[in-house]
Amino acid sequence: MDLCSLIDRNAAFAPDKTAVAFERERLSYAAFADRIKRAATALKQEFGVGRGDRVAILSLNRPDYLVLLYACARLGAMLVPLNWRLAVAEQLFILTDAGAKVLLLEQAFEGILPELAPGIAVVGLDFAPSRGTAFEDLLACKGSSGRNPHTDLACPLLIVYTSGTTGRPKGAVLRQEALFWNGVMSQHMHNMTSDDHVLTVLPFFHVGGLNIQTTAALQLGATVTIHARFAPDTALAAIERERPTLTVMVPAMIQALSEHPAWTTTDLSSLKAVTTGSTIVPPHLIDRFVARDVPVLQVYGSTETCPIAIYTRLGTDLSPSGSTGLAGLCCEARVIDQEGNELPAGTPGEIAVRGPNVFFEYWGNADATRDALHDGWYRTGDIGLCDADGYFWVRDRKKNMIISGGENVYPAEVERVLLEHPDVSECAVIGRPDPRWDEVPIAYVIRRSGCRLEADELRAHVQAQLARYKIPRDIIFVTDLPRTALGKVQHFLLKQLDAQSRAQGEAS
Repeated sequence: MDLCSLIDRNAAFAPDKTAVAFERERLSYAAFADRIKRAATALKQEFGVGRGDRVAILSLNRPDYLVLLYACARLGAMLVPLNWRLAVAEQLFILTDAGAKVLLLEQAFEGILPELAPGIAVVGLDFAPSRGTAFEDLLACKGSSGRNPHTDLACPLLIVYTSGTTGRPKGAVLRQEALFWNGVMSQHMHNMTSDDHVLTVLPFFHVGGLNIQTTAALQLGATVTIHARFAPDTALAAIERERPTLTVMVPAMIQALSEHPAWTTTDLSSLKAVTTGSTIVPPHLIDRFVARDVPVLQVYGSTETCPIAIYTRLGTDLSPSGSTGLAGLCCEARVIDQEGNELPAGTPGEIAVRGPNVFFEYWGNADATRDALHDGWYRTGDIGLCDADGYFWVRDRKKNMIISGGENVYPAEVERVLLEHPDVSECAVIGRPDPRWDEVPIAYVIRRSGCRLEADELRAHVQAQLARYKIPRDIIFVTDLPRTALGKVQHFLLKQLDAQSRAQGEAS
């Protein structure tokens, strides 16, 4: 059995049920399964794609993104999602590093074509490229079923490139079984059934958009409505019109949604839960949905865990306030020291995860794989703690931690207190080198619109709640912060910008 078999079986049980909805398009499970079969046949016959070959895609969310994922599963091939926010040079590095055989491309991103190596075949998803063919023409290909006889859940399916804090991105290789067991945990987490309707607004180039709910829902025979990209007005309109039961939004999306003029008048009653994660979630954002009688679930994980690893569960979970929840149904999690020893309950350390959802390797990077995987345990690089009942609290990235005068300062803790000030919209805390203390915390803050908050007032607010060594030595007010595609602040870039700013100031 391969992952595509689940789509085929759902098509047999409920052929006319909507599998994927997009704009005015509706794909039934029968039509979805047929399109997957034809895509696999075309990739195999036209380009010789088989087990272990890499197929890249550069596109906004669209139904054929999912068609290609399952076509690759059918062939034993690997899909390489490209982040459309990257520069062309970065995308070219990934294509070369992965050794992609075929690139499927949306017309909006055809600017990459002149730079492509001649060995990569090109297929236009929504156009006929000057070099290559149109996807619809490709699907007219006649031939065999497109299923390779030696394909199963052990086959690698995804190579998802992660943006590192230094150097080049690494490609995390996820097997079909990782997506399968991740789906089981999503179903457990959300009490998901085939009657659910998922609204997906996160990008598919990220495992959060692809796997927290989307592939889990399709494995069960539920319906998925996808948006090309997130916009608060279209998301709110879809919630009211399409009546989804589940959706995933990172904190930046929740903030945009809840600050939209239509927030208070939009009917949210169809939602049985909103899931969030990706970074430390400010409590006031959770409260905005809870005030509208919509439960908020938290999920913790990473690209390397597919991503579900730790979560709160709908309806039955009794997680203490602020906890990210328990280790998932099909994996283990623990907190370890530098040597890999499990730490006592309540002691901060590095979170490690083991299970069938964990990635297989970093593509072509044995050294990085060896550093991350130890006896099957993936060392996440995140600092957290676990209490005696097994509940986890995520503190911060290990690399973000500030050591000031021998004391550990977790930026997320300081950020949480800063965000409790009513005039603070967003913030980020980093460590700045200091000759006396090694490092001191520095805060970059975005004020709420129309507010005239001053640094002394904000520092006094923090001082009332945190130890002296945790108080930001400097508070800088800005209008924007460097972010990933999912809105997560890139602390390492902020540290670089801070160092450059100070160097320029000293030079002048």
